[in-house]
Amino acid sequence: MRLLAKIAYAGLAFAALGTVPALAHTGVPGHIHTGLTAGFLHPLTGIDHMLAMLAVGFWSALAFKKSTHVAAAPIAFVLAMLAGAVLSFFGSGFPFAETGIALSVAALGLLILAKVELSVATGCCLIGLFALCHGYAHGAEASGAVGAYMAGFAITTAMLHVAGIGIGRALMQVRLAAPAIGAGLTVAGAYLLAS
Repeated sequence: MRLLAKIAYAGLAFAALGTVPALAHTGVPGHIHTGLTAGFLHPLTGIDHMLAMLAVGFWSALAFKKSTHVAAAPIAFVLAMLAGAVLSFFGSGFPFAETGIALSVAALGLLILAKVELSVATGCCLIGLFALCHGYAHGAEASGAVGAYMAGFAITTAMLHVAGIGIGRALMQVRLAAPAIGAGLTVAGAYLLAS
């Protein structure tokens, strides 16, 4: 019973995280969006980015058994995210980026909740679509040293993916951990979509 309570609390904690305002790309005065340090910090300043990036790693750990496959979706995410940032630098319109970011959190939650296993190619394509939205939002806020800024948010994103993989591997044998985390992410994503 204690384990079940811990899992329930973890799920509630993930759901509660969705009630924190997403500040990563609101144009909040005082936030600097240039250079390596700003790039490192940017994915950590919005709960929507953090949840999605952790969820990519967590889902990869659950969905792909081969260690070489586990890294495929996170790598696809980082590459597509950088492509999305480049699109924003060239002024390409992407009006649904914010919706796509919130949808990514909810969809990844559902993938985890239902323990969906996709082929590596299909999983990478789906993750890549979400990553374009995240990258576009990152890039739309960049100014100044954009190369360093992009390197910073790519490194932090990769670190969040690795953390998600670690959490997924650690909780793989806990029966209700994935459903609780998936449900929490789904609720958080639904909240972000409604906001």
